Amino acid sequence: MELQHTIAKPVTLTGKGLFSGIDVTMTLRPAAENHGIVFVRTDLHDAQIPALVSNVVKRDRRTTIRKGDASVDTTEHCMSAVAGLNIDNLIIELNAVEVPALDGSAKPFLEALESAGIVEQEAERRRVRITEPIVVRQGDAMAMAMPSDEPGMQVVYDLDYAKVQAVGRQLRAFDLRNGDYAHEIAPARTFCLEHEARAMKAAGIGAHLSEDEVLVIGTAGPLGSNRFRYPDEPVRHKIVDLIGDLYLLGAPIQGRIIAFKSGHSLNHALVRGIIKQMAGGIRQDLATSQTVFDIRKLSRMLPHRYPMQLVDRVVLIEGDHRAVGIKNVTINEPFFQGHYPGTPIMPGVLVVEAMAQLSGVLIGQSLEHTGKLAVLLSLDRVKLRKPVTPGDQLILEAEAIRVRSRIAHMKCKAYVGKDLAAEAEVKFMLVDDEQQQV
Repeated sequence: MELQHTIAKPVTLTGKGLFSGIDVTMTLRPAAENHGIVFVRTDLHDAQIPALVSNVVKRDRRTTIRKGDASVDTTEHCMSAVAGLNIDNLIIELNAVEVPALDGSAKPFLEALESAGIVEQEAERRRVRITEPIVVRQGDAMAMAMPSDEPGMQVVYDLDYAKVQAVGRQLRAFDLRNGDYAHEIAPARTFCLEHEARAMKAAGIGAHLSEDEVLVIGTAGPLGSNRFRYPDEPVRHKIVDLIGDLYLLGAPIQGRIIAFKSGHSLNHALVRGIIKQMAGGIRQDLATSQTVFDIRKLSRMLPHRYPMQLVDRVVLIEGDHRAVGIKNVTINEPFFQGHYPGTPIMPGVLVVEAMAQLSGVLIGQSLEHTGKLAVLLSLDRVKLRKPVTPGDQLILEAEAIRVRSRIAHMKCKAYVGKDLAAEAEVKFMLVDDEQQQV
């Protein structure tokens, strides 16, 4: 059993942001078990931004996370060092918008964390296991996650700069669990080509940097006094970025990662693909798990009756904010007689109705709303993505966005297996049962 880790004491780094040039002080602090990696903007009333892909916003050439009005730029090098040291819980305080660039690699962050001391915690470390191949593409670039029997993450990166003689095509493999991250990967610096550097400076980006401070590659090699730290430093830095971006999953990966010309946006897309696979596996496990509400209990909770009762059982209730239910679709459903006899398809409106009914169960099981009926008020962002046919099992999800005494706003999804079949945002008016009967 692997255990979680944090650092023993705070440690502080100072420098300028790579893109902004703003002076920034960053302090890394220990965090409790299951806290995760969280950035804190001390200049914005200690606004917290969990280091998760759900908080990523689109930015060129870097990874930026944002929650509300607070954001943090260029998280990838620090996150890579955190992943390289198997740190699970950490508070990262900043008094500005961007992580300090330092030397452009993960090495200064790694050395700071090591100087603070790595301590083991009591909680078990969660590892995400890739169970099926996942492939994402953007143009001719590709990133893939493959299953592996090895307990850690293996990375293969193929960098193709064939038109740049000083770089060319570089291929490198690295095993994050068994490899020497501190010496083989962490020191590799961020880089850009000469024409890219000129374009960025013309746009006012990185104007504070010289060719001696950042690795700029011309036709003959690095400009200024810079020299490559490794003959294949560019591909090694791509692995730095990839490891940092993948740690936005919130847990280490067991699997093999293969990337070709992948950048930050494609790395983020791969993380989202892994999350989608995880969610599908969890839903399938729930579908065969113990029932929370069976059809008899549901009949007491819902006003609907045949042929309009469209939830067969509820398999998960998480407080008053989330529910998962099941609708088994059979050829005996009365609507298949006319929709359509030759090609039976469950009407999309009934799929939405099933999601709405599960929402009613989630709302109604709260003591505050006992005796209330959830009457449909509006539907937004309705999308029907996959036909539902006889023999399918609809896995329904309802999540509360906002629930008040008289109004409820829910986000709903319906799946067939791992495929999203429908989604919608549903608003309800909560009325007294007696009022509804009038």
